[in-house]
Amino acid sequence: MNPLSVSFSDMETSEKIQGSGVLQLLASLLIPQSSCTNKVANIIAEVAKNEFMRIPCVDAGLISPLVQLLNSKDQEVLLQTGRALGNICYDSHEGRSAVGQAGGAQIVIDHLRSLCSITDPASEKLLTVFCGMLMNYSNENDSLQAQLINMGVIPTLVKLLGIHCQNAALTEMCLVAFGNLAELESSKEQFASTNIAEELVKLFKKQIEHEKREMIFEVLAPLAENDAIKLQLVEAGLVECLLEIVQQKVDSDKEEDIAELKTASDLMVLLLLGDESMQKLFEGGKGNVFQRVLSWIPSNNHQLQLAGALAIANFARNDGNCIHMVENGIVEKLMDLLDRHVEDGNVTVQHAALSALRNLAIPAEAAEQLGKNVKLVERLVEWCEAKDHAGVMGESNRLLSALIRHSKSKDVIKTIVQSSGIKHLVTMATSEHVIMQNEALVALALIAALELGTAEKDLESAKLVQILHRLLADDRSAPEIKYNSMVLICALMESESLHKEVQDLAFLDVVSKLRSHENKSVAQQASLTEQRLTVES
Repeated sequence: MNPLSVSFSDMETSEKIQGSGVLQLLASLLIPQSSCTNKVANIIAEVAKNEFMRIPCVDAGLISPLVQLLNSKDQEVLLQTGRALGNICYDSHEGRSAVGQAGGAQIVIDHLRSLCSITDPASEKLLTVFCGMLMNYSNENDSLQAQLINMGVIPTLVKLLGIHCQNAALTEMCLVAFGNLAELESSKEQFASTNIAEELVKLFKKQIEHEKREMIFEVLAPLAENDAIKLQLVEAGLVECLLEIVQQKVDSDKEEDIAELKTASDLMVLLLLGDESMQKLFEGGKGNVFQRVLSWIPSNNHQLQLAGALAIANFARNDGNCIHMVENGIVEKLMDLLDRHVEDGNVTVQHAALSALRNLAIPAEAAEQLGKNVKLVERLVEWCEAKDHAGVMGESNRLLSALIRHSKSKDVIKTIVQSSGIKHLVTMATSEHVIMQNEALVALALIAALELGTAEKDLESAKLVQILHRLLADDRSAPEIKYNSMVLICALMESESLHKEVQDLAFLDVVSKLRSHENKSVAQQASLTEQRLTVES
């Protein structure tokens, strides 16, 4: 019976082997010149497949002679030694530590460099084993991965991938390695200085199998978080590949096709998060990519609707793009999308559509166009009451406020007053989120400054003055809330009926206390407000 066919996989066997002293014997047999060295290394590789044997291998002093063997010129010895070290490192802190101290990683990286361009099957097999060994050595260990990056493993692996893209096993090893290394922030700059984008896109185009494409996706996603790499991927033609996948898979109900459609559309949105890559794909709103993404919004596929809305929100990070999209009817498309989901309550899609509208409303010109769109404003007011969907309700309120804050337009304020939106802004001033409170108070101050006469009755019936009194009297209110509440009080006193309400509540008491507030701006505004209240009373 061949001794290598014994199963080494359990604890009992492991104890027997340790007790027999065979490991110490193997250590003494690892002599570079010996003809049986490769067989000994092979036995160690098999033994180390047993998780209970990895520490004993280290304790028996096998690491140092194995690392010495990495200097051998014999390919078979190198192959078995690479296997042995890789198995000892697998999931074993002690194994990794010993290999690191013996300098094993650097020697293997040097081998990868020198063998990189050789494409005969034996060399490719050795390259695959060495890649696997480095993976086992550094897997899920940030400091060891950082060590490999400092040793320059990334450009070497990228070059390997380019040269050996026909070899499935080696390609797969490179992809696993990239996937691990790409999670580290420090790797991204190194990757950006190689042609990884081009190589991955080239490889991606060749793949027919779902699993292989999935592997490449797993590398692309972390790499695409880097803006320089986003642009490289766009220039290498990744977007065209992604659009093609979407087109192929959009009507399929097979699970793997649905998964791939999601991955492709998510990655598309990620590429649009970079300013340069986003502008390149927008192409003044005439680009094929922008038009295709636009067509996702009215589609019947929820994943694509979501990705389409998120993509529009990304395109809307540039003022010129916003104005172009608003002029070309994007608002109607997003409103139709919102309407379709109000009934079925797909909150993620609604959220994304409202975020897109909020980004579109940032430039004054676009905010004015949106804010004068009666149908949109009426819809928003309706959704401000969607009590069952807190997220949608919050987003709608914030958008109403943004239309006023960004446009500073009387016409927008009039549209919102006519659509009964004022009461929602007053309620928003009592939100538990400071950012929302603040947005509401700034919008209300603009209303009071620009169109107080139009909004007066609504402000009264929404009990704004009482709410402001409460905010000022409450010690828990943030400084900016106190400041903006006082600014608003001063503006409201231009209205006779609201002025009377201010007088009826003891505002002077609360305001004069704030003169000694630790926040300078609040203290100053309190003095100004106090003077105003005293003069007018």
